[in-house]
Amino acid sequence: MPYYLGIDTSNYTTSLALCSSEGDIVAQKKRLLQVKQGERGLRQSDAVFQHTQNLPVLFSELFAQVPHARANLLAVGCTEKPRSAQGSYMPCFLPGAGTGQALAAACDIPIYLFSHQHGHIMAAAYSAEMKSAAERPFLAFHISGGTTDLMHVIPRQNSFAIETIGTSLDLH
Repeated sequence: MPYYLGIDTSNYTTSLALCSSEGDIVAQKKRLLQVKQGERGLRQSDAVFQHTQNLPVLFSELFAQVPHARANLLAVGCTEKPRSAQGSYMPCFLPGAGTGQALAAACDIPIYLFSHQHGHIMAAAYSAEMKSAAERPFLAFHISGGTTDLMHVIPRQNSFAIETIGTSLDLH
């Protein structure tokens, strides 16, 4: 059976998922990043360090669960930045994107890079069994990392075009 591998390294969690060619999640592994007692969050350097430690362990666990997936990967998808907006950047996405790019190159398979925001939208559509997310435009709220955005989402081949209609100022 062919598989797709998803990788996300946010400022909260290291996550891997294997999907079948039919779009079903067949295995997933994730680990919450540890915040020191009394701290209110993580510095980016601490998140990058934890992802660097978590990824090899989670890969081992994921492929132990579905060993035949190694030889049957069709593509890798990775988050590379927080949002699709120009200049959007956070170092915590580098370990996952770099690992995904290395794996895709080693296996000679395509890689798809997208924003963490795209991942949130797809996860919501998937869990709501919203098949129409790939067919027609819709509105979505994205609530993550201390901000709230209202977005107009337009399906594109293998992705979305996202226009932010409104955003909050509540980051801090």
